[in-house]
Amino acid sequence: MIARHLRGALLLAAAVPLAAATGAAVLKASHLKFYADRHRIEITARPRPGCPRCHGEGGWWTGGAFPEMEACGCWSDRRELRIRLLPIPAWNEPPF
Repeated sequence: MIARHLRGALLLAAAVPLAAATGAAVLKASHLKFYADRHRIEITARPRPGCPRCHGEGGWWTGGAFPEMEACGCWSDRRELRIRLLPIPAWNEPPF
């Protein structure tokens, strides 16, 4: 009985890093950005390199005296996913 649980735990310990590495490789090949640390996992959109409107820059500058960046729809209209894992510890004192 214990050997079965130990074998399952070892298989799980080997499968999780492999799944994370495979998922990161697939997301890198697509137009998504993958970020993970101990507090969160984020999957966000990136501009498409072959976009005919922004040419992979993600947008363009508009306006006159005070130009603003207008985001291209190739990445700005897509959803992003954030999964919170561990709470971020509170500061005991101000950070300045």
